[in-house]
Amino acid sequence: MPIADGVSFDLTVIWAFVIAFAVLVYVVLDGFDLGLGMLFAVEPEGLDRDVMMNSVAPVWDGNETWLILGGGGLFAAFPLAYALILPALYAPVIAMLLALIFRGVAFEFRWRTTRWRRVWDIAFIGGSAVAALTQGIALGGLLQGIQIDKAARSYSGGWWDWLTPFTLMVGVAVMVGYMLLGATWLVMRTSGELQARMRNRAWVLGLATIGFMGIVSLWTPFLQDGYYSRWFGGLNILLAVGVAAAVLALAFGMFHTLRVRHHDYWPFLCSLGMFVLGFAGLGYSMFPYIVPVQITIWEAAAPRNSQIFMLVGAAVLIPIILAYTALSYWVFRGKVDPDAGYH
Repeated sequence: MPIADGVSFDLTVIWAFVIAFAVLVYVVLDGFDLGLGMLFAVEPEGLDRDVMMNSVAPVWDGNETWLILGGGGLFAAFPLAYALILPALYAPVIAMLLALIFRGVAFEFRWRTTRWRRVWDIAFIGGSAVAALTQGIALGGLLQGIQIDKAARSYSGGWWDWLTPFTLMVGVAVMVGYMLLGATWLVMRTSGELQARMRNRAWVLGLATIGFMGIVSLWTPFLQDGYYSRWFGGLNILLAVGVAAAVLALAFGMFHTLRVRHHDYWPFLCSLGMFVLGFAGLGYSMFPYIVPVQITIWEAAAPRNSQIFMLVGAAVLIPIILAYTALSYWVFRGKVDPDAGYH
């Protein structure tokens, strides 16, 4: 294993954690935002749509900072992985970026026109749905494995390798999970009939999310040899049972608090906990590979001096990003006023 010394080992693991953390924060923060956009499709009333959009208006663009940090960090800290993963997933990644751009334009333009507002609403729904679907497809494509030529250090697969029944299933699962986050977010941020409808939708979406998490959890170990032994080899099965029990406990807490009218925050927090556990489980399945199960994080890592240089910048920037993100959510906390204009 190409580990020059203890320091380089630690730096590589730290950078793997930094990138994983950035992706997780993006999924958590932008997930409910994309889910809210897809829920636009079932809320035809203009006033309700305005309230829904106002609930994320002050924070939606800042959420995507973490996507840039994750992508840029992968390019800088693990250049070989970047060079192998991106060619395999060009189509879904480009579609995701275009959807996010189109969605951002729709976010601003729908408030500046009455005649074309319905068109921009459709763009907002479509951009949210495509972004969520392609994120799930990209995740599924990475989990199922990428064909590479290790001698040439290049991608050797085909253009359509990312399109399989597994990747499509993961794409739909991510869409459903994001809609659950969006529904519980609106339970927390709204009131009245809109909140009541979102409570009901969160029940259905919660059951669907648990079902998809179960399917992904049972399917993934059979994709790669290393996955199965990681979860079901020896005593590792106890960890699998423990994670499943924790997910079910959080799901129970979410469903219970959805029935209690005064517990508006707990459904969202419990659904976030389910996502965090699911993400941690996927990370556990893949580690120490960054291109499953062929390239480890140490094989793909940038030189030690580059890692040190970038880590200094990350140590300064990440706390700043966390601080202004927390401040923006704190300032705009509480219920959304239906009579308030666009933030």
